[in-house]
Amino acid sequence: MTEDHSIEGDYERGEGDHRIGHGDHSIVSDHTAEITKLDEVHYPVPDPGHPEHLPRLTDVDVKAADRATRQVATFFGLVPVLAIAFAVVYFAMPGDMYFDFGPLRANARNLGLGVSFGLALLFIGMGAVQWGRTLMDDHEMVDYRHGAASADEDKQYLITELQKTADEAQLTRRKVIGRSLIGALATIFLPMLVGLADLGPWPTKKKRAETIEATIWKEGIRLVHDVTYEPIKATDIEIGQLVNAEPENLKDLEGTAFLVEKAKAAIIIVRMNPNTIKIPDSRKDWQVGGILCYSKICTHVGCPISLWEQQTHHLLCPCHQSTFDLSDSGIVVFGPAARALPQLPITTDADGYLVARSGFTVPTGPSFFERDSRHDFKRGDN
Repeated sequence: MTEDHSIEGDYERGEGDHRIGHGDHSIVSDHTAEITKLDEVHYPVPDPGHPEHLPRLTDVDVKAADRATRQVATFFGLVPVLAIAFAVVYFAMPGDMYFDFGPLRANARNLGLGVSFGLALLFIGMGAVQWGRTLMDDHEMVDYRHGAASADEDKQYLITELQKTADEAQLTRRKVIGRSLIGALATIFLPMLVGLADLGPWPTKKKRAETIEATIWKEGIRLVHDVTYEPIKATDIEIGQLVNAEPENLKDLEGTAFLVEKAKAAIIIVRMNPNTIKIPDSRKDWQVGGILCYSKICTHVGCPISLWEQQTHHLLCPCHQSTFDLSDSGIVVFGPAARALPQLPITTDADGYLVARSGFTVPTGPSFFERDSRHDFKRGDN
């Protein structure tokens, strides 16, 4: 125990630099061998030490080093080309162009974007690996574990090592690597910046009016059941009932246009006792015998809602608990939503079916991009 303690004491004191290069393997081996002799339980097999250090081809052959330099610079130099190619593909290639690979079909733009950006990232990695394996200084180091707190001499050692690392990377000697790396890192963010354009247009008031706030509701459009598209008669709806509905002309759309318009034009129809609801003067002709129609899209962040409480006349959003009072112009009575549910003016046609009296503006959130209706809402304000 006494001998072990003395050895550990020597180790804690450090006795100089613990980080030993490959030329000092004998010191490491002798120190480890001494420990193994004193502790045969934990070290039953003597430490064979480090194998002989062999130089790399680039360490002894100038032509090989120059060839590796060109390889690294080529990898880094291709990155700006691929980054620019990404931007060209994004803006110039049509979105409806496809390539067929046997039974598979791929969108040409997506394929071009993936290949150009993927290769750009790959070449940065390959260049860095080739740089480290063939050109940076090659020496083995040993660093024994020690306390978490660094001594002043260790801090100074680290600063010295950082300075040495800059020299070992040979950036000052092989400047083409540093220049090509700067070019690669400077342009690798170009595809990311170009990709931000895909987040959508800036939501100006005009753009919102043309896109997310516009629906296919028009005067005379029938209200039909969701999925089945069966027209809804006013006489078929009972007091307390809620019906999920859509505009009849939705069935004429296909693909993306269908999904976009369905998400905006979805409605709910409820029937309440006319004596228990508050109908503003400006909305007297927006209902039919207590039948009211509201957007199904929550004005908070656009969640579809249809949780209906007959007794309180409240409609609840299950996602964020925004609660709307449909008996009082759809105003917000609880939760984060800032605007009342938009109401669709309805009437009946000659056959008794419910139809829209006018167009319909439906916000899709967040909170209709507008004021907080709980503070300045006026009855009859949609």
